[in-house]
Amino acid sequence: MDPTRVILAGGWTSLMLVYLLGDVLRIFAGDAEPGRIGDRAAASWMWVLAALIMLVPIAMITISLMVPATPLKWITVIVSAALVLFNLAALPYKGLYDNVLIVVGFGFNALLIWVALAWHPAQEA
Repeated sequence: MDPTRVILAGGWTSLMLVYLLGDVLRIFAGDAEPGRIGDRAAASWMWVLAALIMLVPIAMITISLMVPATPLKWITVIVSAALVLFNLAALPYKGLYDNVLIVVGFGFNALLIWVALAWHPAQEA
């Protein structure tokens, strides 16, 4: 297996853990109110949407290991850029820790994009 695939899968795993760390800290810091997203009561569709967004890096781990190299390269770039734009729209967060973690997440997204664009995969069987 091409080692770049493992690096991409590891990058997506790291990004997912940064997002989850932010969620856990938000709960313990008291910055999250049960049943609410932002300033409003959350409808069930909002929780489904939140779950789908959090599934993106999880799905990308598997995609990084299974999709052919050429489409994977561009899927990685597009999905990483979309996550950066999505997270930029939510800034700033209440807690300094959350803003720091989002910047760290941006770093992982930049790394994923850089690795994908620098990748020149050999013909895969």
